[in-house]
Amino acid sequence: MAIVRPFKAVRPCPGHAETIASLPYDVMNREEAKVMAEGNPESFLHVVRAEINLPESVDDYDDAVYDLGCKRLYEMIDEGIMAQDEKPHFYIYRQIMKGRVQTGLVATVSVDEYLSNEIKKHEFTRKEKEVDRTRHFDICNAHTAPIFLTYRHDDRIRCVINDVIKLNEPYADFKTEDDVTHIVWVIDSPAIIAELQALFSDVDALYIADGHHRSASSVNVALERRKEFPDAPKDAEFNYFMAVIFPDEDLYIMDYNRIVSDLNGMTTNMFLEKLSALFHVEKTHQAFHPHKKGTMCMYLDGNWYSVESPPSLFEGLELVERLDVSVLQDRVLAPLLGIDDPRTNPRIDFVGGIRGLGELKRRVDEEGGVAFAMCPPTIDDLFNIADAGMVMPPKSTWFEPKLRSGLFVHLLSD
Repeated sequence: MAIVRPFKAVRPCPGHAETIASLPYDVMNREEAKVMAEGNPESFLHVVRAEINLPESVDDYDDAVYDLGCKRLYEMIDEGIMAQDEKPHFYIYRQIMKGRVQTGLVATVSVDEYLSNEIKKHEFTRKEKEVDRTRHFDICNAHTAPIFLTYRHDDRIRCVINDVIKLNEPYADFKTEDDVTHIVWVIDSPAIIAELQALFSDVDALYIADGHHRSASSVNVALERRKEFPDAPKDAEFNYFMAVIFPDEDLYIMDYNRIVSDLNGMTTNMFLEKLSALFHVEKTHQAFHPHKKGTMCMYLDGNWYSVESPPSLFEGLELVERLDVSVLQDRVLAPLLGIDDPRTNPRIDFVGGIRGLGELKRRVDEEGGVAFAMCPPTIDDLFNIADAGMVMPPKSTWFEPKLRSGLFVHLLSD
């Protein structure tokens, strides 16, 4: 059973969605965020990355950052460029990238279902990132960015959503600088809201596709507020967090690639020799995106290589161990390159597939080391691993397009 609830979103007023909408807070660094928001006082980066408006000497996690983000959120409401709906609604958020369409329902979902694992996870979180968004949500008294959820598709839900799209004009329709179209509809019909709630009650589980840290942070805030307000009703807004819920058949998982800064004391020839003892390694004329499980593309010392796992390598392995990102970690990164914990080791970096293979080449050419382009897990891999109560290695999945922040805000109280 999946509990979905309508909510009174704070959203851009007519004509402001395009200038407010920003990329998620965690896909850029401070300098990149500052450049993105430059000259645009309406950018939602002034809320979710408020450090861009403070001197560089101020730490990203200083109290002043969270206070300034909160201040800017409510200034945008006072200025009349954002406003809260008077009644709870559902919303439809459609994204179109290179002709591919994904259409999700914007709603709030249950903290208790997260705690009982009916909202399923496939990644561990890092404490410092949880603390950051927990403070941000708490001080803003709002969820400022939705979680990206998915589920095994249900044709009945798709039919209802498609009917709303056919019969209603969108309230926002714009294209961003990355050539992605964003379209939003409002579902304000009580009958349709009730129908969607009933249909989602037949959905076995929701799965976090992207946003594990935001989910955990939302739950942290809810648990603290339960202590602070023990007599609050069960349907208090802080007991629910904001999400866009997409059917699995709409989603596209890109590769999430790895760069290691050095060869752990080995020469290029030594490393290739050790790697060739485990895999079939062959120099290629050009880079390629691996689409076959068991195949990686490696860039090292000015050359691209195909690195293919022998079938025998997968014998007896469990679900998570069979992922290419796991094979790389368990057979190469840890034993050969000394990357024992990829979540904390400073010698490894992760590059989303949207940046292209050229970014891997550029980084290695400029900084040294070695890069690996991965075959991404499938959505079925994600479901099966989450259903089994297992977790993927960190940075296993990269979903595109990214949800824009600022199109919906969920206040935790009026």
